Amino acid sequence: MPSFLDRLALKHPVFQAPLAGGGDTPELVAAVSEAGGLGFIGAAYLSPEQISGAARAVRTRTGRPFGINLFAPLPLPSPPDARFALDRVARYFREVGLPVLRELPPVQDRFADQVAAALASGAAVFSVTFGIPSPDVVAAVRGRGMAFLATATTVEEALAVERAGADGVVAQGSEAGGHRGTFASDFDSAQVGTMALVPQVVDAVGIPVVASGGIMDGRGIAAALALGAHAVQLGTAFLTCHESGIPEAYRAAILGAREDGTRVTRAFSGRPARGIVNRFMTEMEAGGEPRAILPFPFQNALTRALRTEAAKQGRAEFLSLWAGQGLRMARRQSASELIERLSREKRAAVERLAGQALAGQG
Repeated sequence: MPSFLDRLALKHPVFQAPLAGGGDTPELVAAVSEAGGLGFIGAAYLSPEQISGAARAVRTRTGRPFGINLFAPLPLPSPPDARFALDRVARYFREVGLPVLRELPPVQDRFADQVAAALASGAAVFSVTFGIPSPDVVAAVRGRGMAFLATATTVEEALAVERAGADGVVAQGSEAGGHRGTFASDFDSAQVGTMALVPQVVDAVGIPVVASGGIMDGRGIAAALALGAHAVQLGTAFLTCHESGIPEAYRAAILGAREDGTRVTRAFSGRPARGIVNRFMTEMEAGGEPRAILPFPFQNALTRALRTEAAKQGRAEFLSLWAGQGLRMARRQSASELIERLSREKRAAVERLAGQALAGQG
């Protein structure tokens, strides 16, 4: 029986990671798919109407398959006492000229409506991060003829994804930028690197594995495929493409950063995510005061206006600069140029290894 990857008929085994928050514009998603990869709409923060609009914009630009991603529903914690956290961010709001928040912005559970919009989007792939949705959601996805994927950061999570009926699993190594997809382990113990995680997941599950985390060029793709992955998912590499929707200050921060310049933080959203270390991250974490950072999604709601205004002003010190550890290899180029380069580099890596193997037989 053909795998979902066979059904997609991709020219290149390259997924553009969902870049929730504006990075994956319809132009980027469509350009990746048109170039023979799989573009993804990161729809976690979009309203159902915005999801429908983004999907329409992609479909007008390409007839190729694309994917859509949501955050799996998490139990919403009780609203926290936010007084300390509100006071902690007040000076940053003043600094960018925003009114100081007196109470937390409202937090809504829109997952059911987002799923409905995703099902009607025309996407070929539906993926989730942060867990596994209910069986009725998986059945609805299957009923639409869409492939279903979920993210795992450990072998046990990958097995849970397989048991849920997924067509494939995204094995997210600790090098990956953005939010950690951990859902069945504590975050510290689930910090497993991509090179260690992928072959263990491949050995444990019978569904295709998509390798993610620190992969930025064709050598990384060749390595992931050698470890048994069927495809790879890249995020940071696509953020600096011309079609990406991130602010120029964010793009410049990636292009100017070093491999040791990222850290996993809860400062922006309340959930662990890897990004480039900046002033906000450093100052919010200083002193280890637990009341300073609210649980997800409350912290995300608390900092949203600050991040939005900072993007307008080009102030990278207040942006969530999500990026993986391979960021030194990021380049300014179009998505099609990136995918062509990845293919060329992968081919060269494979040929080099084949040549070394032949030389070793001499």
